[in-house]
Amino acid sequence: MLKTRIVTAILLFAAFLCALFFLPPPGWIGVAGLVAAFASWEWGALMKQSGKTRLVLGAVMVVVCTGISVVFPSAVGLDNQFSEAAWHVGRWLYLPAAAFWLLVVPFWLRYRWVLQNRVVGYVTGMVVILPTWLALVQLRQLGIGPLVAIMAIVWLADVAAYFSGRALGRHKLAPNISPGKTWEGAIGGALAVILYGFLFSSRLPQALAENGLMLIVVLVTLTAISVVGDLFESLLKRQANMKDSSSILPGHGGVLDRIDSLTSTLPLVALVWFGCYA
Repeated sequence: MLKTRIVTAILLFAAFLCALFFLPPPGWIGVAGLVAAFASWEWGALMKQSGKTRLVLGAVMVVVCTGISVVFPSAVGLDNQFSEAAWHVGRWLYLPAAAFWLLVVPFWLRYRWVLQNRVVGYVTGMVVILPTWLALVQLRQLGIGPLVAIMAIVWLADVAAYFSGRALGRHKLAPNISPGKTWEGAIGGALAVILYGFLFSSRLPQALAENGLMLIVVLVTLTAISVVGDLFESLLKRQANMKDSSSILPGHGGVLDRIDSLTSTLPLVALVWFGCYA
């Protein structure tokens, strides 16, 4: 099992880097769309939908992503008007996503709501997955380095939280949802992210780089939101009696299992970043 997990991780990382560094914008849009399609297909499983319905959900996501790219080519970097169009289009997805993760999900986790209504489930899936797709596309247009640096925040928070929790963890963060997470781990993750953010502050938008307090608030918020994204998917899997969102990635589960924290953080990063330049 460990060998399979390691091999899959190496192959995934290699494929990700190749796509990130070598694909032109249309190719990267397609890769991000494929990730969104598989995530939508897995979302159907969390809603306990049939195989045919899950395929339809994946196909709908492909159509929506393609439609946005065709109707708003500037917003996805397919012409020279990206910087202005990115905010005008992105805000319509990022603002609802921010409201969902900051205002709705904390109550969802607190009261452990169940996805019983199909319409609510479909809308929720769109709010979770579609802004993530657009953020992957738009943030890459800023440069490969910024996107990797942003994703590293999530990876660093997760790794630091794991080791901090193992060494110091005493108080459970959400025992009924994810028993392994602790408050000590979450604090350790936040401290690591703050250090990381100040080390690379010169590459951030000027409004953040010049305001240390604002930078700390943003970094702590992103760390907390990454944990919320992880817990949210864990809750949905627990309610659906699923260990993983799928078995498409040997040793790692599904696509949603790998991007759960990114679904909550990337849209907020894009909102802050493009909002600072708007």
